[in-house]
Amino acid sequence: GSPMDAATWIGSLGVALLLLAFFLNLFKFIAQDGLAYIGLNIAGAGLACLSSWMIAFMPFVVLEAVWCLVAAAALAKRLRAAPVQAS
Repeated sequence: GSPMDAATWIGSLGVALLLLAFFLNLFKFIAQDGLAYIGLNIAGAGLACLSSWMIAFMPFVVLEAVWCLVAAAALAKRLRAAPVQAS
């Protein structure tokens, strides 16, 4: 068969990261408000958005861009809520 193109590789990696976050959270290996879950969602959605852009499939560009931005907002909220350690 023909080798997968770059958009397919990038999109497949992005979707794999999103599914990994989903399953790890579902089976209680990582918390939904934890950095691992948030990071996997940012990376996965970002890669899926990029691959959708590469194939010019706008519905998924919008979906994945919003997903990535919401996860980034969750990261910002999580980092603001982190206790500041005294020096």
